[in-house]
Amino acid sequence: MKSVISIIVAVAFAIPTFAQETSNVSDFDATSNDVKLPAVVIKKLGEDFSIYLPEIENQDKKINYIQNKFIAYNLGKDLEGYDTYLVFIDIEDASLVATYNEKGKLIKVVEKYDNVKLPKDIVNKILLEYPNWSIVKDRYSYSQADGDVIKKDYDIILKKDNKVRKIVIAANGEFIKRKRD
Repeated sequence: MKSVISIIVAVAFAIPTFAQETSNVSDFDATSNDVKLPAVVIKKLGEDFSIYLPEIENQDKKINYIQNKFIAYNLGKDLEGYDTYLVFIDIEDASLVATYNEKGKLIKVVEKYDNVKLPKDIVNKILLEYPNWSIVKDRYSYSQADGDVIKKDYDIILKKDNKVRKIVIAANGEFIKRKRD
């Protein structure tokens, strides 16, 4: 029990240091160096703790950039007087919307990223299932509520000759939906 409390305290003190870096959302540069996100972010505002689980498996720079901006965002006194408070972070082809309650607890986070760099295992799974098809468009959706991941999948449009297929594949490589057009 002591070690669990020590880890939580260590993470809680490390986060404010990490969150002090600031820059404008318009400063996004896809060629910048990768930044390693922490596995769990715990913030305390008022009486409640908020848990945010950044997407650490996908190394697309847009995902890392938006999640870093969100982790660094400081609610401060912005939420006073509101039942819920929304934080919206948006760059070209990417957005993150977070909902906080009146006590500053993170309730839900919904993230959408268009045309991301797909993980190799996802690309391999698609190419094995759909040989000679091309990936023409993709969208990565990542959502969590109360610290639990509730959605983590890719909507992908494939094309071969005059045929178009829409598929949804989970981040673990499992096909969820397959649609023909």
